[in-house]
Amino acid sequence: MKRNRDITVQGFGSGHVAVIAADNSGGIGSLPMDEVKVPYEVVAQYGARVCAMEVLAAGALPVSFIIHSFNGEGAWNELVTGAQKTFAELGLDTIEITGSSESNMNMVQSASSFTMIGRAAHHDLKMGITPSIAKVAVIGAPLVGEEVISRSKEGISLSLFRQLLKTDGIYEILPVGSKGIGYELGVLCGSSARFKSTLPLDKSAGPSTCVLISYDEKQHSAIRSLCGMLFHELDPLF
Repeated sequence: MKRNRDITVQGFGSGHVAVIAADNSGGIGSLPMDEVKVPYEVVAQYGARVCAMEVLAAGALPVSFIIHSFNGEGAWNELVTGAQKTFAELGLDTIEITGSSESNMNMVQSASSFTMIGRAAHHDLKMGITPSIAKVAVIGAPLVGEEVISRSKEGISLSLFRQLLKTDGIYEILPVGSKGIGYELGVLCGSSARFKSTLPLDKSAGPSTCVLISYDEKQHSAIRSLCGMLFHELDPLF
């Protein structure tokens, strides 16, 4: 049995659907008790990254982005700027940004929440279409916390992600989240599927620093060449 992806797909007539993805960030920002100290621009860059990757990987076009900030009024412009930088990297220039800030209470630790809404024709969705004979690989490595910054070259870039979206022979792309590669393999291939890897399968991938792909074996060399050192093939355990 396959698990569900970390998105909501809601039909609204005429064969079209809304695809909704969300991401949260806690203890990361510029407040006194934050565990990871970074500008809010960076927080939003990665929050927008997770949401946009989920929506795009599902075959939908992002149209609206919602920011919920518990970081004080001063953080809002930084959050918007960070999100816009991510959208620019992905070639998305028509995203409407809205949201709300908590301005009545003074927080001592940062908290931010992000939601992306996309749209697609139902027949364009790229979900549940991986054949049993497909090969599977991880692109990038699972990174979390300070590793996202200090080991950034090991994570998948948005430019490479964009290339994968239009690469022939790839059936599905699945961004890896906090539950790790092993969990997402259950989503992609079914909970009974077992693979071996040099990467830790249960480690959080933070802001989707890696993705799973299923692909046609005939395109193995081309995809491996495109991804270089970020390509990690997964071998099935029979």
